[in-house]
Amino acid sequence: MMSLEGPILAAIIARAPNEKVNLAAYGIALAFGLILESPIIMIMAAATALIKDKTSYKMLRNFTMILNLSVTLLFLILLLPQVFNYIAGTLIGLTDPVYSLTYNAIMFLLPWPGAIGYRRLYQGVLIVSEKTRYIAYSTVIRLISNVSTALLLFFLTPIKGAYIGTIALSTGVIFEAIAVRLMAHKSVKQLKQTSKEEKLTYSFIAKYYYPLALTPFIALSSQPIVTFFLGKSIKALESLAVMPVVYSLTFIFRSLGLSYQEAIIVLVSKYPKEFKKVKNFAIYLAITITSLLFIITWTPISNFYFKVLSGLTEELANFAKSPAMIMSIMPALTVLLTFQRSTLMLKKNTLPITIGTVIEVSGIIFVISTLINLKLFVGAICAAIAFVSGRLLANTYFYLVFLLIKKKFQKNSS
Repeated sequence: MMSLEGPILAAIIARAPNEKVNLAAYGIALAFGLILESPIIMIMAAATALIKDKTSYKMLRNFTMILNLSVTLLFLILLLPQVFNYIAGTLIGLTDPVYSLTYNAIMFLLPWPGAIGYRRLYQGVLIVSEKTRYIAYSTVIRLISNVSTALLLFFLTPIKGAYIGTIALSTGVIFEAIAVRLMAHKSVKQLKQTSKEEKLTYSFIAKYYYPLALTPFIALSSQPIVTFFLGKSIKALESLAVMPVVYSLTFIFRSLGLSYQEAIIVLVSKYPKEFKKVKNFAIYLAITITSLLFIITWTPISNFYFKVLSGLTEELANFAKSPAMIMSIMPALTVLLTFQRSTLMLKKNTLPITIGTVIEVSGIIFVISTLINLKLFVGAICAAIAFVSGRLLANTYFYLVFLLIKKKFQKNSS
């Protein structure tokens, strides 16, 4: 359900005046927002793995609040005119009107990362207490508040499309955070009445979490980097305009794989003998969601999605088809990555997760920079090839890590 907000917002922006410029500014603002929220994304996974009783809950709650404050301060630093001008103007090369639209759009995202960190902590609490249905309910609230805000602004105000998108995003996560906290009230109360002998320390939390925090930070940094290269590519404005739409479409299906991560951690922890069933479900999930995306992107359904649902012009819709086709394999690769990462988290071996992400982002940067410098394709196609190549490199690395672990285990057993 979270993944639906991207395509819906992009469709609304595409129907506003100056859709090409506003879609580009919205995509760039979202890329900045994602990288700044990245250090707190894995709080839900950490909460799922570490929260066991009153003490562990309070310690992780305090840790999360400090992290939220730090991320918000980083957001404010980005909004300093000198800092933003250097990053967006000098490094990325944005010029007006995209530059001004992007800066103002980012301002509306200021509450976003803190609200996300807060609600992911309590979503973790709900997972621990096996009340996952409430997470779905809260996401419905987020989607309704998000979309209704965007529609009200679109029909009742002259606000520009890029601003509609980021205001709606912030409104949605604020309502969701409030809803999740209320829904987790009983679970928190139960945790506060539970005490176990196993003690948690802040040093252990930091040691456990910093590779997890680095992982999405490094991964999501690929989006601003890709944006930087798109700004210097063939058909730059068109590429910047369609990539948020293409990325949102693939994310609908990739999100089903991403959300399996916490489920794997909980299920394998509680039912270790059923590991094979958890693995088999991952295989069925990968085949299903990838097949569905292939049906959309490789058939005439793509015309309906990009033109009718997303509201793209004939030119932009045709421009979006090729990168969407290339990225159709991403859902399967995402399920594989999720399974590999969660297995490492269960072993409390989080450092390889960060290394794998470094490899993925390095692959993305190398591929997109090479293709754009060679001027073989338009920017959007270069970006799609880069995203797939980077993910394949990460999957390969984790496969080699597991081979090494298996070899070491067999050696120790003998």
